[in-house]
Amino acid sequence: MRVVICDDHKVVRAGLARVLGEQEDIEVVADVGTASEMAAVTARLHPDVVVLDIALPDASGITAIEGVIRSSPQTKVLVLTMHDDVAYLREAFAAGALGYVLKAAADVELIHAVHEVADGKRYVHPELGAALLGAGTTPTDASRDPQLGLSEREVEILRLLALGHTNPEMAGLLNLSVRTVETYRYRLQQKVGLRSRAELARLARDSGILN
Repeated sequence: MRVVICDDHKVVRAGLARVLGEQEDIEVVADVGTASEMAAVTARLHPDVVVLDIALPDASGITAIEGVIRSSPQTKVLVLTMHDDVAYLREAFAAGALGYVLKAAADVELIHAVHEVADGKRYVHPELGAALLGAGTTPTDASRDPQLGLSEREVEILRLLALGHTNPEMAGLLNLSVRTVETYRYRLQQKVGLRSRAELARLARDSGILN
């Protein structure tokens, strides 16, 4: 997997390059400090993933994301930022980013996020995933949220998971195969960036899905 890093702080780029470069399946092919440099490098190298800070000196984060997608449509964008505001996350996803990780995250989370995004899956820092779905949404709103992209069926799976149902039980209740339920559950977990049943139950409760 070929990765480009874009951050306006050289020491941050060096640290990211070290962490990612230690992975056998990741090659950091370039690191740059501006949006214009990133656009040029991306157009030339067509990396699999760009790890991008949205606070750049020569362009807004949204403009930078759009620039990556224009110059290399197949390249996936993972935002790595200190901004833990849901508004930034929504804007980043609307611009075409696939992942959003906070700089306070552990190395292992960053590495996981890079792999998820490279595979075309959406990754959201867990706390922000819960906040995004839970910030004033109703169950219907959640199913139509354009940022997380939860379908009505995925919202129903989330509700049943929160109520403690197993995959076979959900399959019976929804008249689906167990494998289909497992697929919906996997997609749901990828979209909201949560893995454990306890986290999903809290998300369902906080978002009003259980009401």
